[in-house]
Amino acid sequence: MPLSNRTAVVTGAGQGLGRAIAVAMARAGADIVACDIRPDTLAAVTDEIHAIGRRCLPARVDVSDRDAVDQMFHGAADHFGSLDILVNNAALVPDSPAEEARRNRHYAFLTTPAERQSLGITTSLTDDDWLKWWNVNVHGVFWCTRAALRHMEPRRHGRIINITSIAGISAASTHSPGYSATKAAVASLTKTVALDVAGAGVLVNAIACGAVATPPFQTYLATATDEQKRNLYQLIPVGRLGTPEEYASLAVYLAGDDHYLTGQVISPNGGAVM
Repeated sequence: MPLSNRTAVVTGAGQGLGRAIAVAMARAGADIVACDIRPDTLAAVTDEIHAIGRRCLPARVDVSDRDAVDQMFHGAADHFGSLDILVNNAALVPDSPAEEARRNRHYAFLTTPAERQSLGITTSLTDDDWLKWWNVNVHGVFWCTRAALRHMEPRRHGRIINITSIAGISAASTHSPGYSATKAAVASLTKTVALDVAGAGVLVNAIACGAVATPPFQTYLATATDEQKRNLYQLIPVGRLGTPEEYASLAVYLAGDDHYLTGQVISPNGGAVM
């Protein structure tokens, strides 16, 4: 039970990767503050954690709301008496029909012999296409990180794990420049915050995820043609998506004490980016 007597805040904990991380940390001994914007998925993960025998405080919070974030962290610290771990997982992901069409065009460009030409993605984006990502994917990460550090720094101990993406360290998500830019911002923020707080005993790292079998990706695969699926898997040398549980095990390790890592962006991605 490497996380016994620890309290972990997991944002976006209602489904997919966030849910897997929250459950894995509970199984490792942590009590969980499960933060999500959807009440139905929040209730389900709360029940699952209670069934494991750990305490869970559900928090229906939009991480782009600074005041709501601050209230959540104060409430969590009052409820559990400490705050040891933060997983910044909540994020918007590119799953609209327009983004899926651009994704298919991007994958075909990389995997199918064709005349070289512009994909026309950047020039086709509207201001809203660009701006919609920042409040949750960047501002939300900052609000949560700052609020967590106000509790961790005085205690001289803490672990922060930011969930970013290969989109932030490569051109793997050319189909969504705004998403890629925000994930790159999270990777950079990880390093600067890690250096800032290392002297206070707080370790800050990021997991740059490859393609994960989460609900949005499963939805994409459900409507993709066989050719589009082949194009996707051709870009992943191991030939499959990662599972949420594979990423959750790494998050549990980074949340523990048996490592010397800080300021690192670790990318389990099946070889898609090396």
